[in-house]
Amino acid sequence: MKRQKRDRLERARTKGYQAGLAGRSKELCPYQCIDARGYWLGGWRDAVDERAQGYMVN
Repeated sequence: MKRQKRDRLERARTKGYQAGLAGRSKELCPYQCIDARGYWLGGWRDAVDERAQGYMVN
């Protein structure tokens, strides 16, 4: 069970990262669960930071 939960949270982080790279707003987070929302926002934040520093070029 713990592995399944971790996989869901990692998927939320990946989706958040992809949203951040695409320039989407953090207000568009699709998760209501606090844990998943936190992971999504963490991924989003990482991607936005990388974009701001110029690591990702579109």
